[in-house]
Amino acid sequence: MSWLRLLLSTLFFCFFASTAAASDNLLIKNGYLLTMQPGAADLPQSDILIRDNQIAQIGQNLSAPDARVIDASGKMVLPGFVDAHSHLWVTTMRGQFRNQQGKFFPISNQLAQVMQPQDIYSAMYSGALELLQSGITTSGDFFDNIHGPAWGDAGLRALKNSGIRAIMYYGGPDKTTKHPIDLSHLGQLVQYHDPRVQVGLAWRLPRDLNSDANWALRKREYQFARDQQLPVQVHVSGDADAMFTALIDGNYLSPAVTVVHATDASEPQLAALQRAGGSLALTPLSEQRVGYGLTRLDRFRSVERQGLGIDGNPLAGSADMFASMRLAALTLSGAKRDEANVDPRQLLDLATRRSAQALGLGAVTGTLETGKRADIQIINPAALNLSGFGGGDPAALLVYSARPENVETVIVDGRIIKHNGKMQGVDMAQVLAEARTSAQGMLGRAQLQVD
Repeated sequence: MSWLRLLLSTLFFCFFASTAAASDNLLIKNGYLLTMQPGAADLPQSDILIRDNQIAQIGQNLSAPDARVIDASGKMVLPGFVDAHSHLWVTTMRGQFRNQQGKFFPISNQLAQVMQPQDIYSAMYSGALELLQSGITTSGDFFDNIHGPAWGDAGLRALKNSGIRAIMYYGGPDKTTKHPIDLSHLGQLVQYHDPRVQVGLAWRLPRDLNSDANWALRKREYQFARDQQLPVQVHVSGDADAMFTALIDGNYLSPAVTVVHATDASEPQLAALQRAGGSLALTPLSEQRVGYGLTRLDRFRSVERQGLGIDGNPLAGSADMFASMRLAALTLSGAKRDEANVDPRQLLDLATRRSAQALGLGAVTGTLETGKRADIQIINPAALNLSGFGGGDPAALLVYSARPENVETVIVDGRIIKHNGKMQGVDMAQVLAEARTSAQGMLGRAQLQVD
């Protein structure tokens, strides 16, 4: 059957590669550009020319008769946000994590077991659209509920069809040896990836860190990723100190590895991550919701490569990077008892350029820069929640006041995904209906009460 699976995978990816939407030549005119390039000043009344999926030119009074013009007068233009870590497959569990009446991990584990490939597609497709709608153009998606090739194919298809840029980190449904990752299938997905949606390894450490059998399995997974030069993400939570120590002692930290959460990491542990060139993904909304502790950005300043993540739209409440930046800012100013300790511009940098670097995509996205892929959001301040802004640096306005509905236009890889506040080419009523049907079916099969 391996040859048949390979043939089907080949046909599957060739089909979706051939039907991918082509990009337009675009000219964004007269916007206020926050390029997020280190040390670069903002560029008022400036233009961006997009050709062949990438930023071809930035300047004033640009002309391109063959390009579609987007008028950004009076609007803020910045790179799309980069979600450094998420779990889009939990999207259709929204509202089921009710704290005393239903904690996240028990509920999500129950529902995960009954998800079929079509449920995975609905969750990840609608979740990716929600990210895009809110200005998030890239996601590091930790897909740790793959029960077999059909589940993995469904997730990758959802990401491709949504239009988002992503790394799909491929992972099994538990931390035991009962369901090892299908490395053969992962290898096929590596072979047939496209530049916009790549694959990596969602690496899960053993629940029992003293289990030699489990470590043998995890080492094979890690070595496979290393041989294939795949990016790796790994959670450090729960028994966080022991998990981080195990990564250090096993010499698993490297530039390819992103450590997720690590809310209580010690200075020596963070120093080890920095020395290894690894990265850190922080998810303030989810970390504080499930009780991992307060996400204080000042504790992680020694790690150069770090970014912000959503960690699952329903767990964070929604796909809202503005809310993540705002919570991170308020947590720091409250903890330090000093509002001046927070620099809103640094928060924007963390959610764009640095998050891209954390995912190893810094050469591709995260800044407005000639030669990079055209991943762009345009924010329209003509809204009550942004009213009263008289000018100057808009970073504080965006961090403290903006919301996803203020994102008017979203462009990914030179393709318009959202424009004039509306998602393009998406039957939203159908997406919502399918998500609801899937969610209800999962609750029924898992025999969870909804009252």
